[in-house]
Amino acid sequence: MTHAISTDQTIRFAEKMLDLLEEGRFVATYKFAVLLALMDLCFEKNPLSGLAPESITTRQLAEKTIEIYWPHTVDYHSISSVLRQNTGRQAEIPSAILKFRRQSAPDPSTPLHRARIAAVGEYERLVRSVEWTLVEMPLPRLQTIGLSRDPFIYEINWDESVRYRDLDKDFDNTIRLKPGVGDYMIQLNGLLRPLIHKKWASLVARINKLPESRLEDFLFGTERVSSARIRGGLWAIQDRTCFYCEDRIPEPARGEVDHFIPWSRYPDNGIENLVVAHRHCNGDKRDFLAATGHVEKWTRRFPTSPIASSDFASLAEGTRWERDPERTKGTARALYLHLSKEARLWSNGKVFVHPDFPRLKAALCT
Repeated sequence: MTHAISTDQTIRFAEKMLDLLEEGRFVATYKFAVLLALMDLCFEKNPLSGLAPESITTRQLAEKTIEIYWPHTVDYHSISSVLRQNTGRQAEIPSAILKFRRQSAPDPSTPLHRARIAAVGEYERLVRSVEWTLVEMPLPRLQTIGLSRDPFIYEINWDESVRYRDLDKDFDNTIRLKPGVGDYMIQLNGLLRPLIHKKWASLVARINKLPESRLEDFLFGTERVSSARIRGGLWAIQDRTCFYCEDRIPEPARGEVDHFIPWSRYPDNGIENLVVAHRHCNGDKRDFLAATGHVEKWTRRFPTSPIASSDFASLAEGTRWERDPERTKGTARALYLHLSKEARLWSNGKVFVHPDFPRLKAALCT
């Protein structure tokens, strides 16, 4: 099933988003984080119907915001300290994450999923703190351009007068997306995500008086996540062959770990999203979405039930690697089922094909 979206409505939404991103009153990076978090949740909270969510909660937004800021809260090499994300003192959310890191995950290479498991109580307090900051500051103010407020992305049942004590009452923590917004964000992801990254990096560079070049890679790249410890396991699960061309890879070191859903489309290091491929296959695929046949093969690695075990679950447990198969598959569902029929998907070499929607739906919606 594809989703018919009015081109005019999508363009109008895109124009408003561009206006919002050009707003010159950004003094902290919160707005960028909220926009990215909303976009990510539109992918992740994608049910079997393939329809984008109509609402999310401030709790979900807080957890996603922590995930986005997590790689930012390690020392930047050229200044040997954490980058400031506010024109004044360090912003509250990065400060709270940094405090959690120092108390519960002092090793800067510790991934968030491992820190969360190791310090459940401390993580819960962090989420609560971040949730309140989002409720109090960026959420009531984000949809303001100049002096005008235009709630074109979402509606909430509070404003800037909210107080922390209100969270202990019957607080409505629902963020209701305006009609069509979930679909717009998914459809425009390939344009909006890199633009938000660039705007965010530019603001951080300006705040910290640093050159902008290379800063974007530090904030949003994958270079700090080494896949060496899982490459051999993935290679073995794939019967020592390239995922894409299925020709033999003589040894793990001769293969490369590729994000099946490209990192540029959605940042997912979950183990189900990683495949081993020949260097030339990986180079040809690059940041393209893979063709229908590859998707069908890829979805066979997902468990048939929430409690089913798999080789990937065992590998993730043995290597302490991140894993969230429902989120990974939901993201793929959102990406593929929102494609236009004219979309071009990478098949092999320089060959591209159009999506086969009945087959994609059968593979992704079961």
